[in-house]
Amino acid sequence: MSKQQTNEQPVSLPWFGLNRLGRFMKRYTKIYVIMVVLGLLGSVIDIIIPLFQRTAINDFILNNTLKGIGLFIAAYIGVLILQTIFNSISAYLAFRTELNINRDLRQTCFEHLQTLSLSYYNQNSVGYIHARVMSDTSRIGDLVSWGLMDVVWNLSYIIGVVVMMFVINWQLALLVMVIVPFLLVAAAFFQKKLVVLNRRIRETNSQITGNFNEGITGAKTTKTLVIEHKMDSDFRETTRQMFRISTRTGAVRGLFTATIALAASAALAMVLWRGGLITMEGAMLIGTLSVFATYAMNLMDPVQSMVRAAANLVTVQVNIERVTRLLETKSEVSDTPEVVARYGDTFAPKKENWEAVHGDITFDDVSFHYPDSDEYVLEHFNLHVPQGTNVAIVGETGAGKSTLVNLVCRFFEPSKGRILIDGKDARERSQLWLHSNIGYVLQTPHLFSGTVLDNLRYGKPDATMEEVERAVRLVSADGVIARLEKGYDTEVGEGGDLLSTGEKQLISFARAILSDPRIFILDEATSSIDTKTEQLIQNAIDTVLRGRTSFIIAHRLSTIRHADIILVIDDGKIVESGTHEALMDARGAYYKLYTRQFEEENTRRVMQNG
Repeated sequence: MSKQQTNEQPVSLPWFGLNRLGRFMKRYTKIYVIMVVLGLLGSVIDIIIPLFQRTAINDFILNNTLKGIGLFIAAYIGVLILQTIFNSISAYLAFRTELNINRDLRQTCFEHLQTLSLSYYNQNSVGYIHARVMSDTSRIGDLVSWGLMDVVWNLSYIIGVVVMMFVINWQLALLVMVIVPFLLVAAAFFQKKLVVLNRRIRETNSQITGNFNEGITGAKTTKTLVIEHKMDSDFRETTRQMFRISTRTGAVRGLFTATIALAASAALAMVLWRGGLITMEGAMLIGTLSVFATYAMNLMDPVQSMVRAAANLVTVQVNIERVTRLLETKSEVSDTPEVVARYGDTFAPKKENWEAVHGDITFDDVSFHYPDSDEYVLEHFNLHVPQGTNVAIVGETGAGKSTLVNLVCRFFEPSKGRILIDGKDARERSQLWLHSNIGYVLQTPHLFSGTVLDNLRYGKPDATMEEVERAVRLVSADGVIARLEKGYDTEVGEGGDLLSTGEKQLISFARAILSDPRIFILDEATSSIDTKTEQLIQNAIDTVLRGRTSFIIAHRLSTIRHADIILVIDDGKIVESGTHEALMDARGAYYKLYTRQFEEENTRRVMQNG
C-alpha cells in the first residue's frame, strides 16, 4: 500500500481558504451579523468611555463643582451596563458559533469518512485522520468565531480611535501615527518568528503524544524486549526539546510584549510632551489631553492584535486546507447517481427496492491492481462460485489471499472486468445492499466499547433477545457468555480488550450470523485462538455455512479439507484450484503446503508431549 499523504503545504487561495468554509458559516449568517453589529457597538462604547474622563476633569474638577454629577454618573453607569451586555452576548455567540462550527465540521468529516473506501485508510494513519477531524477543526472553529469577533472589534476600534484623535488635535494625532509604522514592522517581525516557533512546538508535541501512546499501547512489548530505559530516554529527549523550544518562544513573546509596551510609552511620552505645551498655551484643556493620552496608549494593543490575527489566519490556512482536502477526497469505490437514486446511499437506504441476495458470484475476466500501484495482482481472472459454494483460499503469508474477498465485498473495484452477484454487475447495485448481506469475521476481531449485547446487535440493531440467543447458540458462544460475570451486560472494554481473543472471536462470529448474511467471509478466523475455541468455531462453521456462499481464508489447512473448491494463491496469482483430494493427488503447491504444515504440527505435538 502507499505511504501516508504528507503534502501539508497550503495552496494560494482567495480569502485564505475561508471561501471553502462558506457552506458551514452560511448556516449561522444571522448569528454572524449580530456578532459584527455587537462588535461595532462594543468598540464604539470603548471609544466613548474615555470621553467621560474628559468631562469629569474639564467640567467638574477644573470648575470645582458637582453640578450635574448625578446625570453624569447615571450616564456613565448606563454605558458600562451596555458594555457589559454587549460583551456578554458577543462572548456567548462566539462560544456558541465555535461549538456549532466544530460540531458541523467534525460530523461532516466523520460522515464523509464512512463513505471512503479501504484504500484511503490504507494510505492514511489513524493519527493523521484523527488530527484532521479533531485538532484542525478545533483551530478552524476558533478562527471563525473568536477570531472574527476580535478582528471586528480591533479594526473598528483602531479606526474609531484614529478618527477621534484627529478630531481632538490633528497635530498630536500625526505625532502618534509616526510610531505606528515602526510598531507594525516590529509586530510583523516578531509574529513571523512566533509562527515558526509555534509550528515547531506543535510538531514536537505530536512527537510527545506519539511516544506516550507507544509507551502505553506497547507496554507488553517494551517489557519483553527490556527497552524501558530506551523508551524513557527517548521520551526525556523529546520533552527536553519541547522545553527548549517553549523557552525560546517565551523569550520572543516577552520581547514582543516589551516592544509593544515601549512603543506605547513612547507614544504617551510624545503626547504628554507636545500636549503639555499645547495645554500650557491654553489651546487644550487638561481633560482633553488626558483623553488623547488614553487613546494613544490604548491604540497599541489592537494594532498588535491585528498583526497576530493576520499571522494566525495564515497559520490556520494549513488547517483549512487539510480539512477541505479530506472532505474533497473521492472514494475509490462509489455508487453511480443512478444506483443511489434507486437503492439509496449509506445514510438513506431505500431497502424497499433491494433485491434478495442468493450468493451466486462470478469473476468475469477480472484484472486488479491496488490504487497506489500499477502492478496487477490479478490478471484476466475467471471464476464462477455457485450459490451455497464453500470456497477456501490458501497460500503463504502475504501472498494476496485477501484480495479476492476484498473484491467480492466491493472494498475495491476491479481495474478491468466485472464481478457479478446473482448474474448482475455488482456496480449496478449499492454497496450497502451488498454489505448488508455479507458476514465478515476477521482474524483479529474488533469489538466496540459497550456491552456484549451491544456488540452482538451492531449488525442488526432491532434483533430480539430470542434472535440474539439463537445466533449465540449457533456458534457455541452461549457457554462463554454464561461464564462472564454479567453475561450479556458485561462491558467488553475499548476494542474488546477486557475479553480474550477466543471470546472476542466467538462474539464476532455470532454478530455476523445474527444478520443472516447470504455470503460469509472468514478471514483466518481460527488462526489466533486456542484449540478448544477453534473446535467450537469449526463445529459452528459446518452448521452456519450450510446453504450460504462462503469464502474461507485458511491458516490451518486441516480446517478446509471439505471445502467445495480450494484456491491456492502465490504472489497474488491463483496457481492451483480444486478439491482437497484433487490437489493432493496433483502434488503441487497445495500438497507442499499441506504436508509441510502437517509435519510441523506433528513435530510441535511431539515436543509438547515431551
